[in-house]
Amino acid sequence: MLGPVILAASRSDRMRRLVSAAPMTKQVVDRFIPGEGVDEVLPIIQGLTDQGLELTMDVVGEDITTPAQAEAARDAYLELIDRLKPLDLGTRAEMSVKLSMFGQALDGGHELALKNVRPVVEAAAEIGTTVTLDAEDHTTLDSMFAIHEELRRDVPQTGCVIQAYLFRTEADARRLADSGSRVRLVKGAYKEPAEVAHQQRHEIDKAYVRILRILMAGEGYPMVGSHDPRLIAIAQELAAAAGRKLDEYEFQMLYGIRGEEHLRLAREGHRMRVYTAYGTDWYGYFMRRLAEKPANLRFFVRSMVSHG
Repeated sequence: MLGPVILAASRSDRMRRLVSAAPMTKQVVDRFIPGEGVDEVLPIIQGLTDQGLELTMDVVGEDITTPAQAEAARDAYLELIDRLKPLDLGTRAEMSVKLSMFGQALDGGHELALKNVRPVVEAAAEIGTTVTLDAEDHTTLDSMFAIHEELRRDVPQTGCVIQAYLFRTEADARRLADSGSRVRLVKGAYKEPAEVAHQQRHEIDKAYVRILRILMAGEGYPMVGSHDPRLIAIAQELAAAAGRKLDEYEFQMLYGIRGEEHLRLAREGHRMRVYTAYGTDWYGYFMRRLAEKPANLRFFVRSMVSHG
Protein backbone atom coordinates (compact mmCIF):
# COMPACT_ATOMS: atom_id res chain seq x y z
CA MET A 1 0.00 0.00 0.00
CA LEU A 2 1.30 3.43 -0.96
CA GLY A 3 -0.43 5.31 1.84
CA PRO A 4 2.00 4.38 4.64
CA VAL A 5 4.98 5.09 2.37
CA ILE A 6 3.68 8.57 1.58
CA LEU A 7 2.92 9.25 5.24
CA ALA A 8 6.50 8.30 6.10
CA ALA A 9 7.69 10.70 3.41
CA SER A 10 5.59 13.45 4.98
CA ARG A 11 7.89 13.27 8.02
CA SER A 12 11.12 13.23 6.01
CA ASP A 13 13.11 16.45 5.79
CA ARG A 14 14.92 15.09 2.73
CA MET A 15 11.65 14.40 0.90
CA ARG A 16 10.34 17.80 1.94
CA ARG A 17 13.34 19.44 0.28
CA LEU A 18 13.05 17.32 -2.88
CA VAL A 19 9.32 17.89 -3.36
CA SER A 20 9.51 21.58 -2.49
CA ALA A 21 12.37 22.14 -4.95
CA ALA A 22 10.65 20.46 -7.92
CA PRO A 23 9.82 23.17 -10.49
CA MET A 24 6.19 22.17 -10.98
CA THR A 25 5.32 21.38 -7.37
CA LYS A 26 3.64 24.71 -6.70
CA GLN A 27 1.32 24.34 -9.68
CA VAL A 28 0.18 20.97 -8.37
CA VAL A 29 -0.07 22.11 -4.74
CA ASP A 30 -2.29 24.99 -5.84
CA ARG A 31 -4.97 22.44 -6.66
CA PHE A 32 -5.29 21.65 -2.95
CA ILE A 33 -4.00 24.85 -1.29
CA PRO A 34 -5.24 28.03 -3.00
CA GLY A 35 -2.90 30.50 -1.35
CA GLU A 36 -0.27 31.30 1.25
CA GLY A 37 -1.89 34.33 2.88
CA VAL A 38 -5.26 35.79 3.81
CA ASP A 39 -5.27 38.19 0.88
CA GLU A 40 -5.03 35.27 -1.55
CA VAL A 41 -7.80 33.20 0.02
CA LEU A 42 -10.43 35.88 0.65
CA PRO A 43 -11.51 35.89 -3.02
CA ILE A 44 -11.70 32.08 -2.86
CA ILE A 45 -13.96 32.30 0.18
CA GLN A 46 -16.19 34.84 -1.50
CA GLY A 47 -16.32 32.85 -4.74
CA LEU A 48 -17.26 29.57 -3.08
CA THR A 49 -19.93 31.11 -0.86
CA ASP A 50 -21.39 32.91 -3.89
CA GLN A 51 -21.92 29.43 -5.38
CA GLY A 52 -23.90 28.29 -2.34
CA LEU A 53 -21.03 26.45 -0.68
CA GLU A 54 -19.74 26.78 2.87
CA LEU A 55 -16.15 26.58 4.08
CA THR A 56 -13.97 25.53 6.95
CA MET A 57 -10.61 27.31 6.85
CA ASP A 58 -7.34 25.69 7.96
CA VAL A 59 -4.10 27.62 8.38
CA VAL A 60 -1.60 24.84 7.62
CA GLY A 61 1.45 24.12 9.75
CA GLU A 62 2.17 21.51 12.41
CA ASP A 63 5.93 21.57 13.06
CA ILE A 64 5.72 23.78 16.14
CA THR A 65 8.83 23.63 18.32
CA THR A 66 8.56 26.79 20.45
CA PRO A 67 5.83 28.64 22.37
CA ALA A 68 6.46 31.66 20.14
CA GLN A 69 5.53 29.63 17.05
CA ALA A 70 2.36 28.45 18.77
CA GLU A 71 1.43 32.06 19.53
CA ALA A 72 2.11 32.98 15.89
CA ALA A 73 -0.33 30.25 14.82
CA ARG A 74 -2.94 31.68 17.19
CA ASP A 75 -2.38 35.13 15.74
CA ALA A 76 -2.75 33.82 12.17
CA TYR A 77 -6.22 32.55 13.01
CA LEU A 78 -7.12 35.77 14.79
CA GLU A 79 -6.09 37.68 11.65
CA LEU A 80 -8.31 35.41 9.55
CA ILE A 81 -11.27 36.03 11.87
CA ASP A 82 -10.67 39.77 11.71
CA ARG A 83 -10.69 39.66 7.91
CA LEU A 84 -13.81 37.47 7.81
CA LYS A 85 -15.81 39.83 10.00
CA PRO A 86 -16.78 42.40 7.32
CA LEU A 87 -17.87 39.59 4.97
CA ASP A 88 -20.66 38.75 7.45
CA LEU A 89 -20.76 35.09 6.44
CA GLY A 90 -21.54 33.66 9.87
CA THR A 91 -21.19 29.89 10.01
CA ARG A 92 -20.83 29.72 6.24
CA ALA A 93 -17.11 30.27 6.91
CA GLU A 94 -15.87 28.49 10.02
CA MET A 95 -12.37 27.37 11.02
CA SER A 96 -10.57 24.10 11.63
CA VAL A 97 -7.56 24.00 13.95
CA LYS A 98 -4.93 21.42 14.82
CA LEU A 99 -3.93 21.67 18.45
CA SER A 100 -0.38 20.70 17.52
CA MET A 101 -0.16 24.16 15.95
CA PHE A 102 -1.08 25.70 19.28
CA GLY A 103 1.72 23.95 21.18
CA GLN A 104 0.09 20.67 22.25
CA ALA A 105 3.33 18.68 21.78
CA LEU A 106 5.52 21.07 23.79
CA ASP A 107 6.27 20.92 27.52
CA GLY A 108 3.02 21.72 29.30
CA GLY A 109 1.42 21.35 25.90
CA HIS A 110 -2.15 20.61 26.99
CA GLU A 111 -2.44 23.82 28.98
CA LEU A 112 -0.54 25.79 26.34
CA ALA A 113 -2.79 24.59 23.53
CA LEU A 114 -5.92 25.39 25.54
CA LYS A 115 -4.58 28.85 26.36
CA ASN A 116 -3.80 29.59 22.71
CA VAL A 117 -6.92 28.14 21.12
CA ARG A 118 -9.42 29.70 23.53
CA PRO A 119 -9.12 33.26 22.15
CA VAL A 120 -9.57 31.89 18.62
CA VAL A 121 -12.76 30.08 19.60
CA GLU A 122 -14.07 33.14 21.45
CA ALA A 123 -13.24 35.50 18.59
CA ALA A 124 -14.95 33.19 16.11
CA ALA A 125 -18.08 33.15 18.26
CA GLU A 126 -18.08 36.96 18.33
CA ILE A 127 -18.44 37.11 14.54
CA GLY A 128 -21.12 34.43 14.51
CA THR A 129 -19.05 31.46 13.44
CA THR A 130 -17.30 28.54 15.08
CA VAL A 131 -14.20 26.35 15.27
CA THR A 132 -13.69 22.62 14.83
CA LEU A 133 -10.78 20.84 16.53
CA ASP A 134 -9.12 18.51 14.06
CA ALA A 135 -8.06 15.03 15.16
CA GLU A 136 -4.41 14.06 14.84
CA ASP A 137 -2.64 10.82 15.78
CA HIS A 138 -4.17 8.67 18.51
CA THR A 139 -1.71 9.74 21.21
CA THR A 140 -3.12 13.29 21.15
CA LEU A 141 -6.82 12.49 21.29
CA ASP A 142 -7.44 12.42 25.04
CA SER A 143 -5.97 15.91 25.25
CA MET A 144 -8.00 17.09 22.26
CA PHE A 145 -11.27 15.77 23.67
CA ALA A 146 -10.56 17.31 27.08
CA ILE A 147 -9.89 20.70 25.47
CA HIS A 148 -13.03 20.30 23.37
CA GLU A 149 -15.10 19.64 26.49
CA GLU A 150 -13.56 22.63 28.27
CA LEU A 151 -14.20 25.01 25.35
CA ARG A 152 -17.81 23.88 24.95
CA ARG A 153 -18.63 25.10 28.45
CA ASP A 154 -18.47 28.66 27.14
CA VAL A 155 -18.86 28.10 23.37
CA PRO A 156 -21.13 25.04 22.98
CA GLN A 157 -20.96 25.05 19.17
CA THR A 158 -17.24 24.18 19.19
CA GLY A 159 -16.83 21.05 17.07
CA CYS A 160 -14.38 18.17 16.92
CA VAL A 161 -13.25 15.44 14.53
CA ILE A 162 -13.34 11.68 15.01
CA GLN A 163 -11.60 9.08 12.84
CA ALA A 164 -13.34 5.91 11.69
CA TYR A 165 -10.22 3.75 11.52
CA LEU A 166 -9.55 3.94 15.28
CA PHE A 167 -11.06 1.20 17.43
CA ARG A 168 -11.97 3.72 20.14
CA THR A 169 -14.10 5.90 17.87
CA GLU A 170 -17.45 4.13 18.23
CA ALA A 171 -17.37 4.82 21.97
CA ASP A 172 -16.27 8.41 21.35
CA ALA A 173 -19.14 8.85 18.88
CA ARG A 174 -21.74 7.66 21.39
CA ARG A 175 -20.47 10.08 24.00
CA LEU A 176 -20.34 13.00 21.60
CA ALA A 177 -23.71 12.25 20.01
CA ASP A 178 -25.35 12.26 23.42
CA SER A 179 -23.73 15.59 24.26
CA GLY A 180 -25.21 17.33 21.22
CA SER A 181 -21.84 18.34 19.80
CA ARG A 182 -20.84 19.14 16.22
CA VAL A 183 -18.84 16.13 15.03
CA ARG A 184 -16.96 15.66 11.77
CA LEU A 185 -16.41 12.00 10.87
CA VAL A 186 -13.45 11.17 8.62
CA LYS A 187 -11.75 7.91 7.74
CA GLY A 188 -8.35 8.97 9.14
CA ALA A 189 -5.10 10.13 7.56
CA TYR A 190 -2.32 9.22 9.99
CA LYS A 191 -0.26 6.03 10.10
CA GLU A 192 -1.60 4.17 13.13
CA PRO A 193 -0.52 0.77 14.52
CA ALA A 194 -2.70 -2.31 14.21
CA GLU A 195 -3.17 -2.29 17.98
CA VAL A 196 -5.34 0.83 17.79
CA ALA A 197 -6.68 1.05 14.25
CA HIS A 198 -8.19 -0.90 11.38
CA GLN A 199 -5.67 -1.43 8.60
CA GLN A 200 -7.86 -2.67 5.74
CA ARG A 201 -9.92 -0.26 3.68
CA HIS A 202 -13.08 -2.36 3.77
CA GLU A 203 -12.90 -2.56 7.57
CA ILE A 204 -12.49 1.21 7.78
CA ASP A 205 -15.49 1.71 5.51
CA LYS A 206 -17.64 -0.60 7.64
CA ALA A 207 -16.57 1.22 10.78
CA TYR A 208 -17.39 4.54 9.12
CA VAL A 209 -20.96 3.42 8.45
CA ARG A 210 -21.43 2.09 12.01
CA ILE A 211 -20.19 5.34 13.50
CA LEU A 212 -22.20 7.48 11.11
CA ARG A 213 -25.34 5.60 12.13
CA ILE A 214 -24.60 6.49 15.77
CA LEU A 215 -24.14 10.17 14.93
CA MET A 216 -27.24 10.43 12.75
CA ALA A 217 -29.37 8.80 15.45
CA GLY A 218 -27.93 11.03 18.17
CA GLU A 219 -28.55 14.54 19.44
CA GLY A 220 -25.59 16.23 17.81
CA TYR A 221 -24.84 17.72 14.42
CA PRO A 222 -23.03 15.24 12.13
CA MET A 223 -20.53 16.47 9.55
CA VAL A 224 -19.83 13.82 6.92
CA GLY A 225 -16.20 14.14 5.86
CA SER A 226 -15.86 11.92 2.80
CA HIS A 227 -15.47 12.00 -0.99
CA ASP A 228 -16.66 8.40 -1.34
CA PRO A 229 -19.91 8.29 -3.40
CA ARG A 230 -21.07 5.16 -1.56
CA LEU A 231 -20.64 6.75 1.85
CA ILE A 232 -22.32 9.95 0.71
CA ALA A 233 -25.34 7.96 -0.46
CA ILE A 234 -25.40 5.96 2.78
CA ALA A 235 -25.22 9.18 4.79
CA GLN A 236 -28.31 10.49 3.00
CA GLU A 237 -30.15 7.25 3.72
CA LEU A 238 -29.19 7.28 7.40
CA ALA A 239 -30.17 10.93 7.75
CA ALA A 240 -33.58 10.25 6.22
CA ALA A 241 -34.09 7.21 8.45
CA ALA A 242 -33.25 9.34 11.49
CA GLY A 243 -35.74 12.00 10.40
CA ARG A 244 -33.08 14.67 9.89
CA LYS A 245 -33.81 17.70 7.76
CA LEU A 246 -31.23 18.89 5.22
CA ASP A 247 -29.95 21.59 7.58
CA GLU A 248 -29.44 19.13 10.44
CA TYR A 249 -26.25 17.61 9.04
CA GLU A 250 -23.71 18.50 6.37
CA PHE A 251 -21.16 17.13 3.96
CA GLN A 252 -17.53 18.19 3.96
CA MET A 253 -14.95 17.66 1.22
CA LEU A 254 -11.49 18.99 0.50
CA TYR A 255 -10.83 21.96 -1.72
CA GLY A 256 -9.66 20.73 -5.10
CA ILE A 257 -11.27 17.30 -4.94
CA ARG A 258 -14.61 16.48 -6.64
CA GLY A 259 -15.58 20.11 -7.15
CA GLU A 260 -18.57 19.21 -9.31
CA GLU A 261 -19.87 17.00 -6.50
CA HIS A 262 -19.63 19.96 -4.12
CA LEU A 263 -21.90 21.96 -6.38
CA ARG A 264 -24.29 19.07 -7.02
CA LEU A 265 -24.93 18.53 -3.33
CA ALA A 266 -25.39 22.25 -2.75
CA ARG A 267 -27.88 22.48 -5.63
CA GLU A 268 -29.87 19.64 -4.06
CA GLY A 269 -30.21 21.69 -0.88
CA HIS A 270 -27.54 20.00 1.22
CA ARG A 271 -25.13 21.94 3.36
CA MET A 272 -21.82 21.35 1.59
CA ARG A 273 -18.69 22.67 3.32
CA VAL A 274 -15.32 22.85 1.56
CA TYR A 275 -12.26 22.22 3.73
CA THR A 276 -9.89 24.93 2.48
CA ALA A 277 -6.31 25.13 3.70
CA TYR A 278 -3.82 27.92 3.14
CA GLY A 279 -0.40 28.96 4.39
CA THR A 280 3.30 28.58 3.68
CA ASP A 281 3.92 25.35 5.62
CA TRP A 282 1.92 23.20 3.22
CA TYR A 283 4.11 20.10 2.91
CA GLY A 284 2.63 17.84 5.63
CA TYR A 285 -0.94 18.69 4.64
CA PHE A 286 -0.21 18.08 0.96
CA MET A 287 1.43 14.70 1.56
CA ARG A 288 -1.49 13.47 3.66
CA ARG A 289 -3.86 14.37 0.81
CA LEU A 290 -1.75 12.16 -1.47
CA ALA A 291 -1.76 9.34 1.09
CA GLU A 292 -5.52 9.42 1.58
CA LYS A 293 -6.46 8.78 -2.03
CA PRO A 294 -4.44 7.06 -4.78
CA ALA A 295 -6.08 9.29 -7.41
CA ASN A 296 -4.46 12.31 -5.77
CA LEU A 297 -1.03 10.69 -6.12
CA ARG A 298 -1.67 9.83 -9.77
CA PHE A 299 -2.69 13.42 -10.41
CA PHE A 300 0.52 14.67 -8.79
CA VAL A 301 2.77 12.26 -10.74
CA ARG A 302 1.07 13.02 -14.06
CA SER A 303 1.42 16.73 -13.44
CA MET A 304 5.11 16.43 -12.57
CA VAL A 305 5.81 14.33 -15.67
CA SER A 306 3.80 16.44 -18.07
CA HIS A 307 5.45 19.65 -16.86
CA GLY A 308 8.92 18.23 -16.25
